Parts: sequence; C-alpha cells; structure tokens
Amino acid sequence: MAEQTTPPPVEIRIADGEADLALVRSVRREVFVEEQNVPEELEYDELDATSVHVLAVAPDGSGLGTGRLIHGADALKLTGVEGRVLLGRLAVRKPARGTGLGAELVRAIEQAGRARGARELELHAQVHALGFYERLGYTAEGPVYEDAGIPHRTMVRVF
Repeated sequence: MAEQTTPPPVEIRIADGEADLALVRSVRREVFVEEQNVPEELEYDELDATSVHVLAVAPDGSGLGTGRLIHGADALKLTGVEGRVLLGRLAVRKPARGTGLGAELVRAIEQAGRARGARELELHAQVHALGFYERLGYTAEGPVYEDAGIPHRTMVRVF
C-alpha cells in the first residue's frame, strides 16, 4: 500500500515587499476585475498604500487569496467609529474556494486588526456573501447599496 502524504499547507502571511504585493494585485485582478467586471480604476486605490495586506500563498508560491485591513486614521475617516477597522478586498481564486481559505483570511485580518488596537471590524459584503460572514460572527447593518455595480451591505463584528 502506498504511503499517503498530506499536501503542504497554504501559508497565510502579511504581504511583505513588492513580490508579495504583486501576488495580492494578481489575485484581486483575477477575482474582481476579470470575474466580476469591476473597473480596474475602482479596484486599486490610494488606501492600498497604507493598508495591511494579508496573503494566502500555495506551496508552489502562487497567490490563492488576499484581503486588506484599513486601520488608523484611514479607518476612522471611513467609519467614523473609534476603535473600528475595515476589512476589504477579500478575494479567493476559484481553485481555492470552498476550502475554508476565505474564513482563514478573515481570521488573519481580524488578528491584524486586534494587534493594532481594534475593538470591532467593519466590512462591506457583497450580498451573495452575507451568509459566509454571518457564520463568522458578523451582523448586517443598514440597507443594501451598490458598489462598483454590485449589491453590498455593511457588516460589523465586535471583538
């Protein structure tokens, strides 16, 4: 009988350096620009430069998923709530969907937020993903609104 081996785990880390940021951009381009037809000029913004980017990397070095944490003055300006950070641009490539990777990325972003003093986290969920975030402890607030032509709803989790 052949010996069973466990595949090497996906590494989830804070993006560090230009090579990691290139992987972040490639995942976001594939998921948002190519799959969801978000205009490229809306996908990448000035907040990318000051955000913490979390990256999931496959054993072969390819990017599988990403998300960003907006914190500090940027988060306060956007949310108006002291101690609240923003999770955004959560994206998982098709081959990794349904594996639990999205939840792992959310938890890594939450940890990065708590490390920066956050007491709660806000995100703007695509409506089709509300159940995913609810299972992770998020509560929807306010009405549905359009962002880049896609219905969204604000969700919050208090730590």
